[in-house]
Amino acid sequence: MQGFGLTIEELDGGAIRIALRGELDLAHAYTFDEELRRVEEARPPCVVLDLRELRFMDSCGLARLLAARRRARRAGHRLLLVKGSPNIQRLFALSAVDEAFEMVSELPLALSSR
Repeated sequence: MQGFGLTIEELDGGAIRIALRGELDLAHAYTFDEELRRVEEARPPCVVLDLRELRFMDSCGLARLLAARRRARRAGHRLLLVKGSPNIQRLFALSAVDEAFEMVSELPLALSSR
């Protein structure tokens, strides 16, 4: 097991970027969820989940992303995913949830770091 890590950074306009790296699996999914909920408490207008450095994600990690999408819709903030590796994107497609998320290939310039 390679482990899991995340980096949280504030972007322009109050958006928050959370860069995930390593493995988002059963062992780490709820740690990620706790950190994400802390970010959501600040009520940012947009939360960007950057999946580019994520090497592996299982159904538990995917479930936490779906829960984040539901919370974003209820709270009225934007949830944007920066696409991960082909393996990560294949999980979204095989689970038939790839269309459920707003996904981009790169972080939009309008949301660049301060």
